[in-house]
Amino acid sequence: MQILDRKTPPAFKTVEKIEMIHASERRLGNNIPVYAVNAGTQELIKIEFIFSAGMYQQHIPLQAATVSAMLEEGTSKMTAAEIADAVDYYGAFLETGVSQDHASVVLYTLNKHLKATLPVVEQLIKDSVFPQAELDTHLQNKKQVFFVNNQKVANVARKRFSELIFGEKHPYGINVKEKDFDIISIPYLKEFYSTYYRANSCKIVLAGKVNDDVFPLLEQHFGGNDWLATNDLSKPEITMATVKEREQIIYKEDALQSAIRIGKVMFNKTHADYQPLQILNTVFGGYFGSRLMSNIREDKGYTYGIGSGLVSLKQGGYFFVSTEVGVDVCQKAIDEVYFEMNRLRTELIPDDELQLVKNYLLGTFLRSVDGPFAMAEKFKGIMEYNLGYDYFDRYISTIKTISASTLLELANTYFDKESMVELVVGKKN
Repeated sequence: MQILDRKTPPAFKTVEKIEMIHASERRLGNNIPVYAVNAGTQELIKIEFIFSAGMYQQHIPLQAATVSAMLEEGTSKMTAAEIADAVDYYGAFLETGVSQDHASVVLYTLNKHLKATLPVVEQLIKDSVFPQAELDTHLQNKKQVFFVNNQKVANVARKRFSELIFGEKHPYGINVKEKDFDIISIPYLKEFYSTYYRANSCKIVLAGKVNDDVFPLLEQHFGGNDWLATNDLSKPEITMATVKEREQIIYKEDALQSAIRIGKVMFNKTHADYQPLQILNTVFGGYFGSRLMSNIREDKGYTYGIGSGLVSLKQGGYFFVSTEVGVDVCQKAIDEVYFEMNRLRTELIPDDELQLVKNYLLGTFLRSVDGPFAMAEKFKGIMEYNLGYDYFDRYISTIKTISASTLLELANTYFDKESMVELVVGKKN
């Protein structure tokens, strides 16, 4: 038996090229695009219906999220229990979700049961009725969660920060208030549902074992003209209005910890600086070995965790720093965040640190494309911005070739303290 050598580390290998199975594209009879990542070895398929039916499209708060949550609560032919039983019987799984820009209905099923489970999904998408009793229960539960979350400084900070950087009237900035639970009603749900859960607003992404019988079934259930919209589904771009007062505080007398959010409106992944800025952000606060973690958690002990992120949205994006600290060290933690920002603006990142981050990002990307479902997620990330697979090639190239001097220039362009909105929820000592 060969004994492993645990004293000598394995040889380091650089990532030269990442092979990805590209999504193929077909169209249903009503022009719905169907993208397929056919990479499965097991007889399992994931079918995701993606609609332009997110928070950006809603007319009142809670509209998009409530429609998404209520899809499984009943159709004209099936109750919520019957829907659940029909899916469970075949060992399938159904989930719905909503984000700022999109809503989705996802089916996971064995290929041999697709013929039985796909009609259930069709009913949800085309024939949900939003029963009053189920709606009342849903809103009551959500309202209780709302009250609980409003006692948590981190949740208050997250919601208020969106209002501050995007504006209280912008779809990305509007937040739910208590009164909104009393306003939402079945007519509002049906209006949104009948407008946006339509063939004109739909894309389908397949992942896993995509057999020949999948497309005829999709055509049969979703390729007709019976659910085409007759109205304009577009929504004009809305101007963002970042708050003018840079420092903001929501005072909570009984707070033991303060939530800190620092950041600004940025751009999405179509911008030329987005990929380089991802690398700079990783150095700053984007992974466990980042400068924010090393300084504010490991060295100062002000927090259990701190991080920064760059978020891409359909109509823009934003940068943020997020943490919770004891109220007695709140200002000290904020000062250290700006100290680390300034270091990136004035000092070149050492070669060994930059190489460590590059290796981390390459390894993370490799893990993120492991398997058909993961590759489909990556594809969705470029599909919604009309980007091609060369986006990933550029990303790998950027990681490998970017220099410390380029990152210094980026930091001077984007990490300016005076451009950041600073929010504290709790107490600021």
